[in-house]
Amino acid sequence: MSYQFNEQFTAASRQFADAAAQINRLTLENVEKVFGVHFTTLGENANATFAFVNEAIEVRDLDGIKALWPKGAQIARENVERLVSAGQEVIGRTVKTNEAIAELAKSQLESATADVRAQAETVAKAAAGKPTAKR
Repeated sequence: MSYQFNEQFTAASRQFADAAAQINRLTLENVEKVFGVHFTTLGENANATFAFVNEAIEVRDLDGIKALWPKGAQIARENVERLVSAGQEVIGRTVKTNEAIAELAKSQLESATADVRAQAETVAKAAAGKPTAKR
């Protein structure tokens, strides 16, 4: 009986460890992608801003400043649009990752339930097959 319990415990532990490893892998992949999206967006925004600053440094008169003002507003708007787009992409990726983790947890729960059910049926059949002692 002890051997049977140990085998079940070992199998359940192995299944749990495998599921935890898969969840960790999915989470790390998501974190890598999120950092990549943020890093790319930061780089694009920095490049656009520094190009504008370089252009602004070369302005020498009031007309140049007047011409530069709309460009500054355009760059600021594009930077915000990139940030919003990156945020939406991050949310989408995170939702997909969480769905994958939930599906994995659901399959693990269903598998564990099936194993317990099968074991309970085996025990019930064994108990039903035993003759009862009469007094």
